[in-house]
Amino acid sequence: MPRPALGYATTVVAAGFFAVNGTVSTLALQAGIPATRLTALRCAGAAVALLVVLALVSPGRLRTSRRELPLLTVLGVVGVALTQFLYYVAIGRLPVGIALVFEMTAPVLIALYVWLVRRERVRSRLWGALLLSLSGLVFVAEVWQGGGSLDPLGVAAALAAAVCLATYYLLGERGAATRDPVGLTCWSFVAAALFWSVAAPWWEFDAGVLGERVPVSIGSLELPLWVLVAWIVVLGAVVPFWLSISALRHLPPTTAGLVATVEPVLASVVAWLWVEQVLSGWQVLGGFVVLVGIVLAQTARAEAPAPLPETPAHV
Repeated sequence: MPRPALGYATTVVAAGFFAVNGTVSTLALQAGIPATRLTALRCAGAAVALLVVLALVSPGRLRTSRRELPLLTVLGVVGVALTQFLYYVAIGRLPVGIALVFEMTAPVLIALYVWLVRRERVRSRLWGALLLSLSGLVFVAEVWQGGGSLDPLGVAAALAAAVCLATYYLLGERGAATRDPVGLTCWSFVAAALFWSVAAPWWEFDAGVLGERVPVSIGSLELPLWVLVAWIVVLGAVVPFWLSISALRHLPPTTAGLVATVEPVLASVVAWLWVEQVLSGWQVLGGFVVLVGIVLAQTARAEAPAPLPETPAHV
């Protein structure tokens, strides 16, 4: 039987794991590991973990056909590999919460796409969502301060990540209509891992750097870099993914997506407490306005499909 309280709790916990992962990833990037390599490690680690778990628990979910290969390829390369890479570029130049606010405008892009291209009927609240999102981003960027107070490349990467994330959900929506979403997401991770094995060949990676001890901004504590990478793979991808999937057994997809918008709030709090990333009052106000716009966009489609959870799993 559905247990809404459990669904709410599971969704919030998943958002919390994703939020902490933003700061852990920032620490790994600051330690000197390139965004390309960190993305490759995360995609490969998550792909292996999901393949092993599904092979042991539910091998039927791994069945696929050659007809699905083009969809899985684009889903993995654009929706997973590039989304994650651009997110890492963004958080390397922007506060984690700000980067997530920009990336989370994906629901607005999705609603506009299905209205303009697919000619789907959308509710009038879409225009309020668009206005609020654009207005909020103006406050977040503080554009009146000499053209903006944020790194331009970081902003561009975060917005490009939003486009890639919207693509992921639109393609995932089509794929999930004919097959299990868990297996679909697993193969998308596999496609992403294969892409990065070509784009960032493993033989060019000095695995010895994973043994180097790096500061983690907790007093004088230092940990091996591989500990951060293991967190990013297991607790930053696999565990919150399964929690997001589990939540959909107890909550409607739209409700789960709305609850998951707490992620940038949690991410900002974690980054503030952990690495002292302080946001201005205007940025906090802008982030709140954007989140209100995202909430409206989440419900703008007349018949919103079930989301396909991934990082960030908030759409």
